[in-house]
Amino acid sequence: MEVPCRSRPSVHRKKRCRKTEAVPPVGVSSLRFNTKQVMSERPDLHQHYLRACQNLGQPEHPFIARVLQEADKNDKIRCAKGITLKIAGNNHLVPVQRVTDGDLQVLASVLHNTVYVTGLDLRYNVLTDAGAKHVATFLQENSTLQYLNLMFNDIGTSGAELIARALHRNKTLAYLRMTGNKIGNKGGMFFASMLRINSTLEKLDLGDCDMGTQCLIAIATALTQNKSVKAINLNRPLLYSQEEETTVHVALMLKNNSSLVELHLCKHEMKNFGVEQLCEALYENSSLRYLDLSCNKITCDGVKFLVELLKRNQTLEILDLRANRIEDDGAIYLSETLALNNRTLQALSVVSNNISGKGLVALSDAMKTNMELSYIYIWGNKFDEATCMAFSELIQTGRLKPNCTDVEPYEVDGHVHLAELSHGLKKHYYWTPSCGEVTNKDANASLAIAAVSEHLLEYRQVHQTNNLHPGLPLGSSFA
Repeated sequence: MEVPCRSRPSVHRKKRCRKTEAVPPVGVSSLRFNTKQVMSERPDLHQHYLRACQNLGQPEHPFIARVLQEADKNDKIRCAKGITLKIAGNNHLVPVQRVTDGDLQVLASVLHNTVYVTGLDLRYNVLTDAGAKHVATFLQENSTLQYLNLMFNDIGTSGAELIARALHRNKTLAYLRMTGNKIGNKGGMFFASMLRINSTLEKLDLGDCDMGTQCLIAIATALTQNKSVKAINLNRPLLYSQEEETTVHVALMLKNNSSLVELHLCKHEMKNFGVEQLCEALYENSSLRYLDLSCNKITCDGVKFLVELLKRNQTLEILDLRANRIEDDGAIYLSETLALNNRTLQALSVVSNNISGKGLVALSDAMKTNMELSYIYIWGNKFDEATCMAFSELIQTGRLKPNCTDVEPYEVDGHVHLAELSHGLKKHYYWTPSCGEVTNKDANASLAIAAVSEHLLEYRQVHQTNNLHPGLPLGSSFA
């Protein structure tokens, strides 16, 4: 008799899989990215925006709607990489209606819990102090935004107070650009107070903000203790004294600050005394790599102090002396030091300094000896035939690369001349090109040399991946 086999009941065992989480890109971990949420949920900023417009009774802004539609299609979102929404009011490629305070209120409500938007560019719009209130609320509630550009809006003193107070609590914003907003001396004081409390902001641009002596001194005092700010722009304050008190206080700050890498002091009415104070302070400073002293009143006597600094300083990589009056004597002082005593400076701008052939040829000779000096900008001076021949030779022999200077040789009837190129340390400070690369390294050489780039997230990814400059702060020029 055949005994039937008793079949063993099948048991469905739960397969134990090792749970893996997507690793956020380099530099994003500090943002507490919810990568799983970003990957699983399909972004729909545009639909969210349309609903928000209806709820708040605000008409749809066509340019904002277009930018959000493009953001919905952005592959970086699916890869959990942060994106920057560029809603600049000076965009000439498409018809742009400038963003108002009401438009910003709707946008802020849409981006309130959006973790993948890490940058917001609102330059050249018509935001006022009322819009600054929406910005402040957003900064207090948002925990992912790293970059905020409010350049050349209509934000005043009260708006500056709201934004500065919001940064007392914000723990993620790394780069704030307030350029061109007339916040005045009182508004600047609020930012000085913020710098005593905030420990995450790495780059602050307060250029062209009509700040005065009092707030510049307060900011310099705050930076004495602040350890997070790597770059600051204090260009074009409104100073009515000839005593250079602000430069003295900045110098005192540099003696004690060990984190600042980039300092812009353009249009400070600085004379040789101020340069002397800065140079004495920088003898004790080992962090500053980019010093911008352009558009001041520095003569060849002031260059003597800079020359002594270059002999002893081992960290300064970029020196911008554009639009001063160093003349031939100042250029010769610089060339002698660069040829014999300095091997750290990589970029020098002496544009529009009333230098003639004698001084310019001396600088070209220094480049033949100093192989570290790779970028030099000389346009706006007095070119003679010897100058044209000297720089033509540097370029033709490969010692000076064509993209590392602002002149290009050409020949007419057997004579060499120099034409201007749109190259420089920070050509795109006030504007960016409508076409081509926004961060063009030829026009913004400081982005390739020094330290603190506009998009901190991208910088972190590149430099932490390639390990190009160990110890370099996060973030060059205020492009």
